[in-house]
Amino acid sequence: MKANDVRAKTLDELRTELEALKKEQFNLRFQKATGQLENTGRVRQIRRDIARIQTIMREKRVGASA
Repeated sequence: MKANDVRAKTLDELRTELEALKKEQFNLRFQKATGQLENTGRVRQIRRDIARIQTIMREKRVGASA
């Protein structure tokens, strides 16, 4: 997911996307614990996407109040 794609979304869309990514992250943690995780790079990608969305959500909230 690229930052430009995330910036184009509304706050509600970002919240929905963030929730979906957190659920996926949770499932990946369980797969890792049980030894079923095949794509270990996905964990890192999800973590970075979550951080990217949270950062842009904060930018939008701060920009709206300023």
